[in-house]
Amino acid sequence: MTAITAEQALAVLREAELLCTPAQIATAVDQMAAAIRADLEYRDPLALLVMNGGFIPAAQVLSQLSFPLQVGYLHATRYRSGTRGGDLEWIAPPRPTVVGRVVLVIDDILDEGDTLKAIVAEVRRQGAAAVYSAVLVNKRHDRKTAGLTVDFVGLEVPDRYVFGCGMDYKEYWRNLPAIYAVRD
Repeated sequence: MTAITAEQALAVLREAELLCTPAQIATAVDQMAAAIRADLEYRDPLALLVMNGGFIPAAQVLSQLSFPLQVGYLHATRYRSGTRGGDLEWIAPPRPTVVGRVVLVIDDILDEGDTLKAIVAEVRRQGAAAVYSAVLVNKRHDRKTAGLTVDFVGLEVPDRYVFGCGMDYKEYWRNLPAIYAVRD
């Protein structure tokens, strides 16, 4: 994977297409938080943020959950700064322990689902009592991994390379408050 400069990242943003505005994202986050609250409010959940992409969506959703929960993290990736996935690499296993817990895994995007499926399987293997998953964005296409169901989804986007709101373009632009697609 070839690194890019900040100037190159700016050029990508200038050419990108805005897909979801901050207002649309806020509405989706509100709806996700309401659904999570309805299912998990009385279950003492452990929310696990999938680093790095899940950090921003998780912060947005968790700030709207006014019930007792604990927050932890894990770091697993297939992208390693690239735009195409490879083998799953565990950088940090789930922390704190998930044994006997109701766990909510929060990530930025569901593309094909290989990473999220492996994460959910590992959390179950480690002894979680129940595992739920939430993603801010679901990419629309027919290449999804079989056997994966996401419990809470905020937005749907077309099958394009997207960035912003936790999702990156070659390690840049996770911090954007909107979601953009790279120009074809």
